[in-house]
Amino acid sequence: MNQTKHRGIGMTSERTRARMVERLREQGIRDSSVLAAMGLVPRHIFVDEALSIRAYEDTALPIGFGQTISNPYIVARMIEVLRNGHDMQKVLEIGTGCGYQAAVLAKLAREVYSIERIATLIGRARRHIRELRIGNIKLKHSDGNLGLEEVAPFDGIILAAATPHPPQALLHQLALGGRMVLPRGSGSEQRLVLIERNEEGFEESVLEMVHFVPLLPGVS
Repeated sequence: MNQTKHRGIGMTSERTRARMVERLREQGIRDSSVLAAMGLVPRHIFVDEALSIRAYEDTALPIGFGQTISNPYIVARMIEVLRNGHDMQKVLEIGTGCGYQAAVLAKLAREVYSIERIATLIGRARRHIRELRIGNIKLKHSDGNLGLEEVAPFDGIILAAATPHPPQALLHQLALGGRMVLPRGSGSEQRLVLIERNEEGFEESVLEMVHFVPLLPGVS
């Protein structure tokens, strides 16, 4: 893929992306590193070409198989909470989708591991990440509920799908002092929550209302 497509034109241009970043700042995103990462990753290449002119709107967009790419605000908000102003070393993402959030995380963490249960989606994500020449993301076609025990612990875990209860495997794979950000709940009753692991166990904080597709078991 040529660099012109990465830079975009018109509604996919760097200027349009810069306006998205300014809107994120107005919406309350304060972490300058997160804002910079959002400005560097061309969101328009992660969606179908027919939807690319809407890539920098503050809206979720369909990516097939009943899945969506989250709106820019929620991506920035979740990563800002996960990062908490600190450099991240090893991060696990559950729900690769099209690969956009993983690409943003890769600008902010030394290693990013991402799991997707839908084979076609992870194939697309691999192409996008390869096109952008991002070398610190490892993708796996697997059940996200299981995490990645073989490379745990993680200092950050982020879920792009809602679940009534955090999977026990993921809690066990969170490092001491680590943070997990996820949409908790089902249907229209979902809240973004932060779970922090300390020496006493796990502490949960509720952040805001959200709406995500459900976290499903198995692979397809």
